[in-house]
Amino acid sequence: MIPAVWAPRAAAVALRAPGRGSDTPMTARDGGWWSAGLELSDGEEYGFVLDGAEDARPDPRSRRQPRGVHDLSAVFDPAAYEWRDSAWTGRQLAGGVIYELHIGTFTPEGTLDAAARRLGHLVDLGVDFVELLPVNAFNGVHNWGYDGVLWYAVHEPYGGPAAYQRFVDACHEAGLGVIQDVVYNHLGPSGNYLPEFGPYLRDAESNTWGSSVDLDEPEVRRYIVDNALMWLRDYHVDGLRLDAVHALQDRGPVHILQELAEAVDALSAHLRRPLTLIAESDLNDARLIAAREADGYGLTAQWSDDYHHALHVALTGETTGYYADFAPLGSLVKASTRGFFHDGTFSSFRGRPHGHPIDPRIPAWRLVTFSQDHDQIGNRAAGDRLSQTLDEGGLAIAAVLTVLSPFTPMLFMGEEWAASTPWQFFTSHPEPELGEATARGRTAEFARMGWDESVVPDPQDPETFRRSQLRWEEKDAGSHARILSLYRDLLALRRSRPELTAPGLADLTAAADEHERWFRLRRGSLEIVVNFSPEQVRLLAAGADLVLLVTAPDGGITGDELVLPPRSAAVTGRADPP
Repeated sequence: MIPAVWAPRAAAVALRAPGRGSDTPMTARDGGWWSAGLELSDGEEYGFVLDGAEDARPDPRSRRQPRGVHDLSAVFDPAAYEWRDSAWTGRQLAGGVIYELHIGTFTPEGTLDAAARRLGHLVDLGVDFVELLPVNAFNGVHNWGYDGVLWYAVHEPYGGPAAYQRFVDACHEAGLGVIQDVVYNHLGPSGNYLPEFGPYLRDAESNTWGSSVDLDEPEVRRYIVDNALMWLRDYHVDGLRLDAVHALQDRGPVHILQELAEAVDALSAHLRRPLTLIAESDLNDARLIAAREADGYGLTAQWSDDYHHALHVALTGETTGYYADFAPLGSLVKASTRGFFHDGTFSSFRGRPHGHPIDPRIPAWRLVTFSQDHDQIGNRAAGDRLSQTLDEGGLAIAAVLTVLSPFTPMLFMGEEWAASTPWQFFTSHPEPELGEATARGRTAEFARMGWDESVVPDPQDPETFRRSQLRWEEKDAGSHARILSLYRDLLALRRSRPELTAPGLADLTAAADEHERWFRLRRGSLEIVVNFSPEQVRLLAAGADLVLLVTAPDGGITGDELVLPPRSAAVTGRADPP
């Protein structure tokens, strides 16, 4: 590798490579770039000295940080790996199911290689994609990953970039696609040296997590697009989940999301396999996934938090904070059939109208929905899962309405066996003052949600991290095993019936009764019927004579009635569908 770096803010740049003797002055090139007439070998360490400073800084495009984000980078050649996935042709998102996991807490070891040894469980479960929370380099040992500061490097305690290649290869060998969560809207608070090199950030503008990324600067846009292409090309990743795209403040004629989509589409055509871009957005704006010829950005899919909120309130009765607007069961009817609940309606949490309607011609699978995910668990005061508050009947309903939703379902690791472990917010900032500031900030966030601040764990306490690790030994015992069996059955049913992956939003119908607390969703010749109440309900079977699945042993069709025990769900149809 011949080192080069974009550093327009420096008057002089030198290359420090300890194995090569003294620092080597670099030559200024056009556009703020600097280069060195020295080729470094794979594994060789190096850094950049700016304006004669004592310490060298890591490469902003570093592929590996052997000793953390404050130390020297190391050359890593991704082309040296001998891939075994030549037969892998990719996997389209349509019809798929995503499984979201965090490498550090998915296994006791907390490494990519250890996660690869658990892929058999995911294959047996029946999911199609593994979605990894961010793995780029951050300060400390364990963290959610959203405090990354070197976007091109794989976190060393997870195994580094070589382990990442092995993990993706193992996923493809097992028939699983890989989606990588990436963060382009901010950088973490420790180890972010990018502003010393160039105008990566807008110091005068900020979002929830700090200074905004300067998308007015072409080289910063290039930094983002090149990073996205790196994961898809060099690491054979099948898709990216784009974190909090509403925080990307872009004033340019072509939005960075459209620029990303166009670049990824071009790479997909070259590689001849599907590549997926999924946006997390707080905007409820389908322009993200609309076609470019329809003035959209052309992304593959986006999350719909509204579906989660409606389902969560129906299951738990919790109506604090942003859950308040979702108290009526009718919110689940709307979110299930129209994708968004807030589509221009008034949001009491925001204090203004919010969202836009979705064109019913947009395929339903372009929305990703879930009953639990890292945010909706980890951003609760105690990091509690549904399994820590719901009875088994409620967990079964959550499973049915997650897996059999009209959209692309996503499961959060351990959900499939009702894991007893919480998933809490944890950090390991080496700087005590930063750890204390993080803890204070977390506690303050919960005031608006009305949660008890006394139950907020200290993010810096190592026990907070350890409590969040899955206990694999529990999955085959008692109620855990029963819930796991249900998830397997539901995923098999989803694969076996084309009605459950049909893409038409306009074809969906749903109804609910606020008093009796039942909900019905029609999917072609099938119907998903749920009883949220603690009392048995009897409903007209609506022409059904076949029960494909029922979550309670004493439920089913009797004559022209469907009998649903308390807190249960059923999937009904006809033996001879039209």
